[in-house]
Amino acid sequence: MTNEQFEREKLYQSSLTAAQTMLHRGLIDEDELLIIDTILLRKYRPLLGILSARKSPETLDFIAFASDV
Repeated sequence: MTNEQFEREKLYQSSLTAAQTMLHRGLIDEDELLIIDTILLRKYRPLLGILSARKSPETLDFIAFASDV
């Protein structure tokens, strides 16, 4: 893993953790978390994050696209 890939992974994971905290505090719901996760996947393109991403139709479409790139 390159330094750039590591940085993208770190930013994705920390951003997702913040969103999950919001979910646990009742500030957002599961649907909103799925949207946030999809946006974060598109923004950071994490190598490992794709494997653990919450699976929504939009996320699955993105993962299929990302594997072609």
